[in-house]
Amino acid sequence: MATAVSEDVAIHEGTAPSDDRDAHNDSEKVVPLEDAVDEESGTRSPQSGQQLQRWNDPAVNIFRYFSILYSFILMGMTDGALGALLPYIESYYSISYTVVSLVFLSPFAGYLLAALLNNQIHHRLGQVGVAFMGPVSRLIGIVPLVFHPPYPALPVILLFTGFGNGIEDSAWNAWVGNMHRANELLGVLHGGYGLGGTIGPLIATAMVTKGGLPWYTFYYVMIGLDGLVLFLMVPAFWRATAEVHRAAVRAGYAGEDSGDGRGGEGEEGKRTTTRTVLRSPVVWLVALFLLGYVGAEVSLGGWITTFMLRVRHAEPFLAGLTSTFFWLGLTVGRVVLGFVTGKIGEKVAIAAYLLLSVGLQLLYWLVPNIAASVTFVTFLGFFLGPLFPAAVVAATKLLPTSYHVSAIGFAAAFGGGGAALFPFAVGAIAQSKGVEVLQPIVLAILLFILLIWLMLPGGLKTGGLENARDNNESVGDGFRKAFAWLKERLQPKRV
Repeated sequence: MATAVSEDVAIHEGTAPSDDRDAHNDSEKVVPLEDAVDEESGTRSPQSGQQLQRWNDPAVNIFRYFSILYSFILMGMTDGALGALLPYIESYYSISYTVVSLVFLSPFAGYLLAALLNNQIHHRLGQVGVAFMGPVSRLIGIVPLVFHPPYPALPVILLFTGFGNGIEDSAWNAWVGNMHRANELLGVLHGGYGLGGTIGPLIATAMVTKGGLPWYTFYYVMIGLDGLVLFLMVPAFWRATAEVHRAAVRAGYAGEDSGDGRGGEGEEGKRTTTRTVLRSPVVWLVALFLLGYVGAEVSLGGWITTFMLRVRHAEPFLAGLTSTFFWLGLTVGRVVLGFVTGKIGEKVAIAAYLLLSVGLQLLYWLVPNIAASVTFVTFLGFFLGPLFPAAVVAATKLLPTSYHVSAIGFAAAFGGGGAALFPFAVGAIAQSKGVEVLQPIVLAILLFILLIWLMLPGGLKTGGLENARDNNESVGDGFRKAFAWLKERLQPKRV
């Protein structure tokens, strides 16, 4: 029986032993380890020396990949539309910036819960469990919105949206992140999120400003779209059960132990726990990077409309359109730059994108012109786009294969909490200082994640991440080498 690719691990690399009883009861066939590439198998990472799984081989992966892509589009629509609807929610309930910002903060608990439970869900329910729980949790968070309940109910309801997005985000990033040409595939996948973030605000703004409809009518649209994804995802991953996932974990340990010996920490058949994975500094660096990145992305996407209305004094439809242009830039950047990032190396590419983003954020903040603001924020989205996919790929290259399920799942879900934490902070501070605080907060976040990125092993060179483990590089080595080089240059030369 072939191994299961868990969402988090994304690669399950080998196949289970032929005498495994759980695996034997599954419908998969027993095949030799080197030939194990089928519907449920996640092939091994480059560290393990085996061929990576492809998005179109086996054929069922095509159905799975496009189902996931559709799900990411819906995630983007949900997140993007919330920002465009924020001024209208605020006025509908007659509440302050701080109070309305709770709609961003409450999903953080859902994301955090997803980060902690992701490994267990895979172990007990498999990928099919995620395929069911993700859409259902999102629907639980969306259906009550059409009844526009009293505002205190909204943050509670949106906890379910955060949990549903969190388990899907972590699982599917891990699965695709271990595929052949992961940068490009993740670029398209997250481009789907950006596409959703583009059309969500456009539809929501048009319904409110041009159609004269209440803000909550947008969620009638989302109920229909989210209901459809449930009927796509569950059949797509029907055979990716817990038994298949556990067989993949066992095979992963066996493969790693037969290699360089650094992969698994337990005996064959014993899964790597989340607690073990969280001892790795790389996991926390990637998680903090994604926390900051998602926070900057959703803070911009969520507060752009309000900023353009209150600070730039744009007319309402144009203010909503600015949010659409930001998400459009994000979408194009993820797809286009995904093909560039892998060629020049993730470490140097993302450092360059972040430096450009810092410059554009400064221009967006300091140039008080509506047309210029729209231009700067569009290009800002373009260069921010590939950051999330590149971080996932970096994690797969720096961490042992047996860590991938828990590590990528935790980092992606923990990072998703940035979509709640930082937009809430913007709203809370804006209550006393004005919504213009959006700009310095986003600038500070961008500088912070640039520092975090440079602390990862690998150096600013092509192939650095791939060689970091073999060279036993540790977190912060780049800074130590730079400091030593600078110290050497500054020392007076002896005559």
